[in-house]
Amino acid sequence: MKDTIDKMISLGLGVVVASKEQIEKTVDELVRKGEVGREESKGLVDELLRKGAEARSKIESMAQEKASAFRGDGRFVTREEFAAIQLRLEALEEKMRQAETRPAEM
Repeated sequence: MKDTIDKMISLGLGVVVASKEQIEKTVDELVRKGEVGREESKGLVDELLRKGAEARSKIESMAQEKASAFRGDGRFVTREEFAAIQLRLEALEEKMRQAETRPAEM
């Protein structure tokens, strides 16, 4: 029974990354061993797929929130922002070079 519980926990945690085929294979194995009834197996597969989709969605949402918060604190810029800053810097450097080579006005 402990083995069944361990498998169910592993299956529940792994459902986030598991494919439908992997889940069905594991549930079929539980049916063959008599640990899950045939009529329960379809419902179990559907429930695990639903929970996996929910968990995946929550993880993606949390990752997006963290990434937004990380970028939003002013410490980092996007590639586009970096490219714009680089262009501005190059333009300023060019203006400084031109100013240095012009004769001083009196």
